[in-house]
Amino acid sequence: MALGDNYATLAELKTRLSIEDTNDDTTLTQALAAASRAIEKSCRRQFNKAGSVTARSFSPVTTYYAAVNDMWTTTGLIVKTDDDDDGTFETTWTSGVDYELRPLDGVRDGLPGWPYWQIIAVGVKDFPFLRRAALQVSADWGWAAVPAPVKEACLILAEEIWKTKDAPFGVAGFGEFGSIRVRANPKVAALLADYRLKAVRVR
Repeated sequence: MALGDNYATLAELKTRLSIEDTNDDTTLTQALAAASRAIEKSCRRQFNKAGSVTARSFSPVTTYYAAVNDMWTTTGLIVKTDDDDDGTFETTWTSGVDYELRPLDGVRDGLPGWPYWQIIAVGVKDFPFLRRAALQVSADWGWAAVPAPVKEACLILAEEIWKTKDAPFGVAGFGEFGSIRVRANPKVAALLADYRLKAVRVR
């Protein structure tokens, strides 16, 4: 799935709801989108993958630690810094010599398949602290595959949201209360607990 796609398919949601016709496809798709975006907001990350390498800029948290967006592969990865605050990332860092990615080997709590989202300076280089963003990372962003708990959370939320079509406020409220349901549903909260990123204070 590409960045911005929903975390479950229309067919999966219709099977869950035992719907065989196409009469409700529009509102079901809206419910999936609302659930997916609510999960992203709650977890502070998204779970699809870009499929191509693009550059993004970041401000390091400390001289040795930088929090970046999820990257599912090291293929095409380039890490650079701007050392003199001129907006040009002129210094290229070398993996294993200047930095390491975390979680190590993409393993967290003994489970493989996690993306990298932390860069640790391990050599003689330090991350600069500048007025501009000092770090540029070129990567294929996202996750290799949507985790099963995230897909299940999406289906649960989408089902709840879709059923509110019978409420007085109708389907127009989809985008407004999806994020509230993430926090309010204990099962969804439990499914997503391991995937929520903590807010990072930059400098």
